[in-house]
Amino acid sequence: MVEQIRADAGRTVAGIDVGGTFTDLILIDGADGRVHIAKTPTTPGNQAFGVVAALAATGVSAADIGLIVHGTTTTTNAVLERRLARTGMITTSGFRDVIELGRRTRPQPYGMTGVFRPVIPRDLRLEVAERVEAGGKVRTPLDETAVRQAVAALLAAGCESLVIHFLHSYANPEHERRAASIAAETWPNRYITMGHALLSEAREFERGVTAAVNASVQPILERYVERLRRELAELGYARDFLIMNGNGGMISARYVTAASAKTVMSGPASGVIAAAYTGRRAGFEDLVTYDMGGTSTDVALILRGEPAVSNEIEIEYAMPIHVPMVAVHSVGAGGGSIARVDASGLIQLGPESAGAVPGPICYGRGGADPTLTDANLLLGRLDPKRLLAVEAPVTWEHVKDIFAERIGKPAGLDPRDFALFAFGGAGPLHATALARELGLPKVIIPARPGITNALGCVVADLRHDFVNTLNRPVAVLDETEVRGILAGHVENGVALIEKEAVRPEEIRCLHSADMQFVGQTHILNVPLPSHGVTREILQDLFEKAYFARFRVALPEIRANLVNLNTSVIGIRPPVDLSRLIDPAGRADGLAGALREVRSVWFSGSWLETPVYHRERLPLDAILTGPAILEQMDATTVLEPGDSAVTDADGNIIIEIGAKP
Repeated sequence: MVEQIRADAGRTVAGIDVGGTFTDLILIDGADGRVHIAKTPTTPGNQAFGVVAALAATGVSAADIGLIVHGTTTTTNAVLERRLARTGMITTSGFRDVIELGRRTRPQPYGMTGVFRPVIPRDLRLEVAERVEAGGKVRTPLDETAVRQAVAALLAAGCESLVIHFLHSYANPEHERRAASIAAETWPNRYITMGHALLSEAREFERGVTAAVNASVQPILERYVERLRRELAELGYARDFLIMNGNGGMISARYVTAASAKTVMSGPASGVIAAAYTGRRAGFEDLVTYDMGGTSTDVALILRGEPAVSNEIEIEYAMPIHVPMVAVHSVGAGGGSIARVDASGLIQLGPESAGAVPGPICYGRGGADPTLTDANLLLGRLDPKRLLAVEAPVTWEHVKDIFAERIGKPAGLDPRDFALFAFGGAGPLHATALARELGLPKVIIPARPGITNALGCVVADLRHDFVNTLNRPVAVLDETEVRGILAGHVENGVALIEKEAVRPEEIRCLHSADMQFVGQTHILNVPLPSHGVTREILQDLFEKAYFARFRVALPEIRANLVNLNTSVIGIRPPVDLSRLIDPAGRADGLAGALREVRSVWFSGSWLETPVYHRERLPLDAILTGPAILEQMDATTVLEPGDSAVTDADGNIIIEIGAKP
């Protein structure tokens, strides 16, 4: 039987990589060395169909292929998308929370924010009495009756896979082995993972998570392998095939399921292996690999011809898979990554992807979300007539209209419409470089950058803010009460301003409401008119504000008014800023403000750069970069290509030139 399915590596070899968007195939004919390539859309519902389509596209009979080597994203996607088999764990009494407590890290480096879900939920992590010391000595014998009860409970809870994870099993695995043997008496399949068998190391958290990942993807991987085996057999390929592991090696598809966790990240690993091989042949052994596909971008390091391998890879927060893997770092940004405008009005790309189905808009398969591929099409960088996998061609105008509606209109604020106002002691040093990076065309450096905060105290208006909490559905609000609260805010604010030592030129009142849909937690601030606030106006204004922010209309849901806010502002007389720099100290011409010329590093080279006394610049000064402007409270840098003029208040207005 083994001989019938043995691969014939000496004949035609096919390498197949299933990506998030495309399934890629390269086939090398063992007889004459001819190479066939194919790229077909990935079929997420059953990746085997995409593999079969890629093979068919070569025109080579599957029966004539001696070996198929396959890199799959089945386990990687299952882990990242949490489409995992229902899995239970039996662990040492008192230690079921080890895989959730982790290493006291946080999902986000700043602030107590973020979400973490353990691979196995707490109710499916059951404890039994047993204890092995760190030296391997048994302190508490295994309670075999408790093991049987736990197995029965997990089966009753619908678990398909099982993890046996005991404390210090790396030192003495006998309890894990015995518990697994007991479980096998009634467990209906072979999806039983012993923590020590996969990872024999002292760290309980990492060993437990690795075992949990392994068990939870075993059924998924095995079902996929068997589907693929059947599909290939129907094509005439009845031999064994190999699966890429995350460490860059291969394993027979017959044995891959036992250590399923090792296939995580196998797709990116195969690319790094190819890069190392190609680089060595070309005489380049030290490389940084950059792999940008349809769904993600992967980066890795190759030193002296060998890819870096690590057993400390964390696939996502608090999910360490401690088996050797090629050290690939991935971000969710690829050709199919979806562009959107976030709650702060910034354009974000990914990590969500249009994938293979429906794909980018320009593929004509029903995609409606703007992607990076669509953007490149609009920019003329992609030829629409040469796109792969297009089923129903769409027009350039159609793609443009979607971008205008989904990106342009929600974002609204174009960085090119803004200038960067840079202040503080160090702000002007970096302002032009930052503006160039962000696409801002102008930079304003005030006359006194280092004392701008103090200047704010001088020019600030008077202001008193008021808030009252109602927290009632808009439909049942007492309109008279609402108007009375706002009027009371104004009355109190005016009274407080009249007590101030400074008399304002006028008083302005700004009203707003903090609102939410009934049942929501987060609130949205909605500006209100000065007079005549009604229930209908409140509901309408909130729905419009919600749609403008989130592009979602929910007219059937009632609004809730949380707070009423009022700002009463006393506008003060204007302050003359033209004398922040003493006019008497200004030179008659630019040469009179020159202090020295020195070498300054710009974009990879030293440039002889004029250095000016900022306070001596004439008001009609025109400068071109590179240049340095020094003053008591700050230093301003103009990079090559920048140009600048001064205005009547002594501000420096910098036009950002092309990147050097």
